Amino acid sequence: MGKLGLPSVMAKVAMVVSNSCAPDPRVLRSAFWLVEAGHQVTIHAFDRLQLHAKSESTHGARIMRYHLGEIPYGGMRKTIKGILQFVKRVKASLIHSPPDLIYCHDADTLSVAVSLKKSHQIPFVFDMHDLHHTWIRMPSPNSILRKLLSRKLEATMLRQASKADAIITTSGKIEGGKFDGFEQYLQSKNLASTVVENRPLEMSIPQQEPSDNKQWTIGYLGRVRELKTFTLMLEAIKLIPATERPNIIIAGDGTKAKEVQQLMMDAVEFGEIEAEVSGAFTSSQFQELVGQLDVMFALYPPNRGNISQGALPVKMFDAAAHGVPSIVNSNCLMGELAEYEEIGIAVRWDDPQAACDALLELRGTIVELRITSQREKDKFLSAVLPLLD
Repeated sequence: MGKLGLPSVMAKVAMVVSNSCAPDPRVLRSAFWLVEAGHQVTIHAFDRLQLHAKSESTHGARIMRYHLGEIPYGGMRKTIKGILQFVKRVKASLIHSPPDLIYCHDADTLSVAVSLKKSHQIPFVFDMHDLHHTWIRMPSPNSILRKLLSRKLEATMLRQASKADAIITTSGKIEGGKFDGFEQYLQSKNLASTVVENRPLEMSIPQQEPSDNKQWTIGYLGRVRELKTFTLMLEAIKLIPATERPNIIIAGDGTKAKEVQQLMMDAVEFGEIEAEVSGAFTSSQFQELVGQLDVMFALYPPNRGNISQGALPVKMFDAAAHGVPSIVNSNCLMGELAEYEEIGIAVRWDDPQAACDALLELRGTIVELRITSQREKDKFLSAVLPLLD
């Protein structure tokens, strides 16, 4: 080790992620931790809609964004073709200038690392943010074709993940708890992993107690992928007397963004609600948006495999870091954790009355996120730094 406890030799780490990283808090958080530990990090990101700068530096990490023509989110053939092009380009870039470690964010980037480990003996980390193979079933969960494709993607992911030198994932069973997380899913496939939850770096708790008499606001901040989440939100709010209904703030892009905007604007036009709907936001804009909320709405269709198998929504942690409670799914890990840490209420999916009751109960509540990312940072560095020695 050199001065200040930093390594005497700086290692080059290549991170690979199939979104534009503009921003992706989990990717940037892990990059910053490695930079702080004295290493050089380059993030190879796929800017599918070509909206962001091709090269950018942030907190010591470099982001290289690949522009390969506009590739839609949520498509099948075009999306798969675009990701294959991205993977091919990243492989070529890394072969030209091999790193000391490859860090794959999500399963669709694993082939990059598997290929270079075979050809150049480069170790790699697989960071499994979620169960990537479940996403293909979202548009039509009962489709036989999509089920078969999902199984094929899962088998490929497990085969490639078995070659990783370390696996990081986002959720694990609470001690003494009932519900499994992604760690247990991997264990069932004979793969060991380290849990690093998506907890924020900073907290900003309101200093003043809220008033029950003021106008209140509920919100959804993040990717807009499912219409049903928002129809449920609307049904729950309409059960509240008109004079007591909260305002709604929805911010984020995604495959269902236009449909959700139309749903909310129709309700505004009919005089049922007051709502603001906007697109993608930056980290600084998130701070402003979450500061306007009294409750975060984080309910998702449970037939999406991620929910029943242990997904923990980032927005639940980010909201709690700002004192904002969340309404989340019951009968799964996210609901168990929210109530265990007293940062939200878990309710049955597709039960507007239960959602309505939870919203009213959380009105005027300020919560505290007692566990932040410092615990997660320690676990992350313990798992990854030995690969850079």
